[in-house]
Amino acid sequence: MESSRHERTKGNLPCETTCFVGREDELSALQDLVSTHRLVTLTGPGGVGKSRLSRQVGADAQAAFPDGVWLVELYPIREEETIALALYEVLRLSDQSPRPTREVVAEWLADKRLLLILDCCEHLAAGCGDFVRALLAAAPGVHVLASSRIPLRTDGERTVAVPPLPVTTGTRRPGAVPADAELLFTLRAVETSPGAALAERDGAAVAAICARLEGIPLAVELAAARLPELSLAELDRRLHARFELLTRHDDPAGRGDERHRALLTTIGWSHELCTPLERLLWARLSVFVGGFEPDAARWVCAGGPLAGGQVAGLLDRLVDQSVLQRTDTDRGPRYSMLDTIREYGAAWLARLGEERPLRASHRDHYRRLARSGDRAWVGPEQVAWYGHLTAEHANLSAALEACLADPDPLPALEMAGELWFFWTGCGFLREGRGYLERALAEDRKAPEGPQLLRALWSCGHVATLQGDFTRSTALESLSLPMADRLADPVATAAVRYVRGTRLVMTGHPARTLDVCRASPPRPPASGSALAIWLLTRGITSYAHLQLGELTQAASAADVMREESELHGDLWLRAYARYFLAMAALADGDPAAALRHARDSLALKWQLHDTFGAAVDLDTMATSLAGSDPARAARLLGTADALWHSIGRDRAGVREFLATRHTCEHQLRTALGDARYGTAHREGLEADIDDGIGFALR
Repeated sequence: MESSRHERTKGNLPCETTCFVGREDELSALQDLVSTHRLVTLTGPGGVGKSRLSRQVGADAQAAFPDGVWLVELYPIREEETIALALYEVLRLSDQSPRPTREVVAEWLADKRLLLILDCCEHLAAGCGDFVRALLAAAPGVHVLASSRIPLRTDGERTVAVPPLPVTTGTRRPGAVPADAELLFTLRAVETSPGAALAERDGAAVAAICARLEGIPLAVELAAARLPELSLAELDRRLHARFELLTRHDDPAGRGDERHRALLTTIGWSHELCTPLERLLWARLSVFVGGFEPDAARWVCAGGPLAGGQVAGLLDRLVDQSVLQRTDTDRGPRYSMLDTIREYGAAWLARLGEERPLRASHRDHYRRLARSGDRAWVGPEQVAWYGHLTAEHANLSAALEACLADPDPLPALEMAGELWFFWTGCGFLREGRGYLERALAEDRKAPEGPQLLRALWSCGHVATLQGDFTRSTALESLSLPMADRLADPVATAAVRYVRGTRLVMTGHPARTLDVCRASPPRPPASGSALAIWLLTRGITSYAHLQLGELTQAASAADVMREESELHGDLWLRAYARYFLAMAALADGDPAAALRHARDSLALKWQLHDTFGAAVDLDTMATSLAGSDPARAARLLGTADALWHSIGRDRAGVREFLATRHTCEHQLRTALGDARYGTAHREGLEADIDDGIGFALR
């Protein structure tokens, strides 16, 4: 059983926390370009505003792209091969088959009209160019807006150089309309410190500062963050002095390009004005990818002169200085760093000689997180763990890459295996398979032991859920005898569960039951052992369903449900409800089937399980076909919309496809084609959350 994810609306543009300033002409021109050209690339130096401009263009263009505007941030990606996977994750697709990811993405996009925003492409420019060329050939309705310091250099690309914001040349006269850079400075100064209101008489000083900074937005914002700590006159004086002293060695990143002079000077000056501990934390925070929480910053960055108790206060200070950005979430504050500022911090970290130990600290922190999640997944905090781990997805991936870079094969085997519940329970089968296969590669020469055994059965589980039974059988041939040799009861139960899952999915229910009989009658206390025990009850129920043994199927599902409820688990309780619904439907009790399927849907939607929700909606539609065909037709429309978002109709499962065909035939017979079409269209075209809300009422 695997989970998938859903998106609340078409598109994923973030809610901006600050207003967009200026660039009216560029916005107007880009609106025309993205509608008439299929690939537009915004180019320019770091800090000039490419990312913010691309998001604003996307927000303004949403009406022209009925299938949404989708932002793909590529700065965490280091390998060209994972560009397609990044887009797959952003689109929240759930086709977890072993087909190539690029093929799956292209197939889903083939009939869509949408805009993709690929942000921060410069370090993957060649790979992005190849990927976009193939994508545009396969999906004629897709347009791409990229941001990169260099062009992608691919067919049909239209490049647009993003200039700095306009500044006032010469002395600004009293009463003159402020240039865009000056307006940005004033707004950011007030946003950073509401007491920093600027008077009309300050206009000339603001204009001089913005002109010195060449109108580069990031440089302007960093300078504005220093008010009211410094007066405008002092701010201007210090910037002037800093420019005069700038030499190549002041640029820790080693970039002497004149285009970066104003920005690097301002970042360096901001760095200089920080206290020693603020500078140290800035450098150490550069190891995070995709944001971080205060506890993670404390675990990873504290040490030496920086005490753990000082980190929270220093984070707030760095926010005040626009070095960090803060977002409030259900778990509390989460911090992030713009790519250009992160690069500066990383360069200083290398200068300090701390890059290796800090990256090891980051890796080890997320290894601990994976271990803790494995132990706590089946429990009352499951929804919170889902949110936490998905928020930390990029950091987990970075930690796994660090493990794989280690010549010692054990850390990668251990972490990839301990995340088995994340790969299977949160809908990341493709990514998990990739990491597990890399950790198990023969050239890594992993020794026999518990880490290798866990990675073997975890990879076998993922391969089975992907329908790659050849690979899962091969992995079984390695893991079964190893489990016997190591005499590890938890691993042995896991290997048997994976084998039973393969057998029931390939039409061997009786053999599945033979395997499951070895499972202990009472559940373990917690952790992976409990999860495997509950999952074994699930495949036992499904095997009895295949054999037509409905009483036994319901009994096994009831045990699974009761134990899941006892431990506070939602994910497996939802699937127990689904098995009960299937048993009731086969037993001729559509009312009970409807009740169980609705309860299952309510649980699965809390974990954003689109696959499970779509299966439940199909079951509800079938349960209602005889008593309320109009409602059933609308539910079937919502199910079709969900399956479409997943990527493959009914995941290509013959039984699911046959059930849907039979249900539609029954509904058309009861309603007539016209009434069926109207009701089905209501569900198909409704917002997904509205459709789920309708189903749950």
